[in-house]
Amino acid sequence: MQTGWVVLVKNNKIEQAGSMMFKLPAGTEVIELKGMTLLPGLIEGHSHLFLHPYNETSWDDQVLKESRAERTARAVNHAKATLMAGFTTVRDLGTEGAMYDDVGLKKTIEKGVIPGPRMIVATRAIVAKGTYGPRSPSPDVELPQGAEEVAGLEELSRATRSQIGHGADVIKVYADYRYGPNGEAMPTFSQTELELIVDIATSSGRKVVAHASTAEGMKRAINAGISTIEHGDGGTEELFKIMKEKKVALCLTLAAGDAIQQYRGWKKGIDPEPQSITNKKKSFQLALKSGVTICMGGDVGVFTHGENAREMELMVDYGMKPVDVLKSSTSINADVFGYANKIGRIKKDLFADLIAVDGDPSIDIKNIRKIKLVMKDGVVYKKE
Repeated sequence: MQTGWVVLVKNNKIEQAGSMMFKLPAGTEVIELKGMTLLPGLIEGHSHLFLHPYNETSWDDQVLKESRAERTARAVNHAKATLMAGFTTVRDLGTEGAMYDDVGLKKTIEKGVIPGPRMIVATRAIVAKGTYGPRSPSPDVELPQGAEEVAGLEELSRATRSQIGHGADVIKVYADYRYGPNGEAMPTFSQTELELIVDIATSSGRKVVAHASTAEGMKRAINAGISTIEHGDGGTEELFKIMKEKKVALCLTLAAGDAIQQYRGWKKGIDPEPQSITNKKKSFQLALKSGVTICMGGDVGVFTHGENAREMELMVDYGMKPVDVLKSSTSINADVFGYANKIGRIKKDLFADLIAVDGDPSIDIKNIRKIKLVMKDGVVYKKE
């Protein structure tokens, strides 16, 4: 953190940043930010712009009963709410049944038709046949799925290449899911299958991320060479140690679990803590202690878009220092996602994605909600 810095923006890039050791060109517009903290635009590491909170409409009903036109209209609103909350970039990890509409949304934002964050998109995501949802109560009826189903190496290869061809910036795979005999989470792909996805994606210059909540699912994904583990509930000391060694980052999505328990009736602060929340805290603290790289991503869509800061606040509640949470939300996410040469820092030649908040969020993380300025790509979208 620095005091008295000046940042010079020209067109959509940061031209200078630091103490006032440079001359301002004639006609420069000056924005004073007294008593505020200037930060790089925040980066949401795990969002679903095509979903809205499950206490409004269940996930099954969103996938099966809402038209893609409705879902896209909602996504437009979600994109704006996200940007206005100071999140200038999102890694959107699956349209959940809305096909490749995230690619269209991303391009619409880039053209300036609608306001929204930069999008790193995963399109449909990949699941093993018979493991995902929605599930039909009748074995004779096959329902449309929330991700692309594959069975065997050939289909896996085709789906990965197809998603890349349709505009995916990143490939998302479900390394495990709740399809066990009693609905418990079990691994869905072999390590060989996961390695094939990674090989194809890596050849194209793309990363692979894995939904993984079981220890075995995590282990296979880590050994296969994926770049981030999403959720990681079953993480152990040993697994986190391997992740650190192999430079695999962890995106814990604390806010989603917290929201779902509240939807199920948990009165936070009144009722005893559900076991899943206690377990998540332990796993988060274990990850912190291990030194594994931690990304900021809340699985927003499960809860309200624009409320992305809930994840940051929970990271602090569960034991992370506010300044480290700010790093996870900016430079660390940029590094892990492969965008360090574009975003995530206030640095010469990077895109002018800047936000300003009242007070100092490195002392009190709640200040991150007090957004007074939002600039993305050199354009001011909010100024109070």
